[in-house]
Amino acid sequence: MPAPGGAPQRPNVLSLSIKDQAGLYAAYMPFLTRGGIFVPSNRPFRLGEQVFLVLSLLDRPQKYQVQGTVAWITPAGTPMKTPGVGVHLPDDENGRSLKRAVEELLGKAVESGRPTQTL
Repeated sequence: MPAPGGAPQRPNVLSLSIKDQAGLYAAYMPFLTRGGIFVPSNRPFRLGEQVFLVLSLLDRPQKYQVQGTVAWITPAGTPMKTPGVGVHLPDDENGRSLKRAVEELLGKAVESGRPTQTL
């Protein structure tokens, strides 16, 4: 969406470092078609907004960088939930690579019924 003056608006950058499997499980959103990651944030976002996500997973040295779409919002003040946004991963090589890495790290835990940041 162009900003006032006609210049294209740069997407917001979100950065997240997930340190353990429990944190990854809580952040992962397997119910989204291409997978998604919940990122705690107090900043306001809109559904459908483009964001750039930089993600570190556990002890892997690689940083995953994807441009995704806000598909979930937990507003500040929601009882017993962390405020933030769910970023739907893109349908490109970066998004598929990140989804594979997350599901590989989670293994069978991805099918668990334990509560997450979103559901």
